Amino acid sequence: MTRATVKKAEPNGALAVPEETEEEEMEERGQWSSKVEFVLSVAGEIIGLGNVWRFPYLCYKNGGGAFLIPYLIFLFTCGIPLFLLETALGQYTSQGGVTAWRKICPIFEGIGYSSQVIETYLNIYYIIILSWALFYLFSSFTTVLPWASCNNPWNSDLCVDFLNTSNWDNRTVPANTTSPVVEFWEKRVLGLTDGIHKLGTVRWELALCLLLAWIICYFCIWKGVKSTGKVVYFTATFPYVMLVILLVRGVTLPGAAEGIVFYLKPDVSRLADPQVWMDAGTQILFSYAICQGCLTALGSYNKYTNNCYRDCIMLCFLNSATSFVAGFAIFSVLGFMARKQGVPIAEVAESGRFFQQTLSPRRLGKGAFLR
Repeated sequence: MTRATVKKAEPNGALAVPEETEEEEMEERGQWSSKVEFVLSVAGEIIGLGNVWRFPYLCYKNGGGAFLIPYLIFLFTCGIPLFLLETALGQYTSQGGVTAWRKICPIFEGIGYSSQVIETYLNIYYIIILSWALFYLFSSFTTVLPWASCNNPWNSDLCVDFLNTSNWDNRTVPANTTSPVVEFWEKRVLGLTDGIHKLGTVRWELALCLLLAWIICYFCIWKGVKSTGKVVYFTATFPYVMLVILLVRGVTLPGAAEGIVFYLKPDVSRLADPQVWMDAGTQILFSYAICQGCLTALGSYNKYTNNCYRDCIMLCFLNSATSFVAGFAIFSVLGFMARKQGVPIAEVAESGRFFQQTLSPRRLGKGAFLR
């Protein structure tokens, strides 16, 4: 059953109302019970680690405030149009990422399948990050954080707590020393071995955290939009609550101002580097979850007359604003850490390169996302 004819487009920007509706099909498939559920669902999809860490890192790496020039250019010429296109496609066809293309043109169905393969890889990848997060959460329920000192069974003789150790003269330490944070990550969480020839044993704590993450995800989606639409009231708003808390705490720390200036200080000469423009373009595609089919799927549960144009513009600005504000929270803390350790801010910021590399499009397969 297809929509054979449609009325003239509505002047308020909403998609036109079809003469032949598919009420029975839509009732069986389900719809968002309110616009808020759709907005929160998309916000939860597109906003994540790519906003909190990757954007601030790329901003300071590529010229500070000058990076906003190519970023905004790609935002208006690429990000918003593609975001609207994918969402409107799902709303118009009321189909997911595969069947929507089948309705438009059967030969393009392969586009939908390829996006689903990418999304499958991403889900497998991201659920592991969630299991790490759960492991850190459970590990934090102690009086003394396990990554705050070198007095743990997994710490080596090379572990040095620079923040709390004062017996190093002029900070002269061996070159191969490590921090308790690094050793907690590599030895306690991951249990790294000497190489692939030594696989090690199953990390049962991580395996149980991974199982818990899959169980949580299952119950979030097991009733389709009926359950997902309710879960997003927490999953999409809680990160903003935490971000506000971190921002307020961060900007009140000593050294926060230096970190924020380091984050935003413009270096216009960097605009001559093509890599800066590539980073800006990939960040837009990366954080807006473009070309994965998820926007099409989420938009397909909208009412046919929903003003998706307005929703998409609002969500795009919300996404970019979150990225920009997160930089203040991150670099205010980095400024504090730099003052505390007596090292340049750049050195502290580079220590977080792991996150930027982990969340890169090459690693994630997101020629489009991080979220």
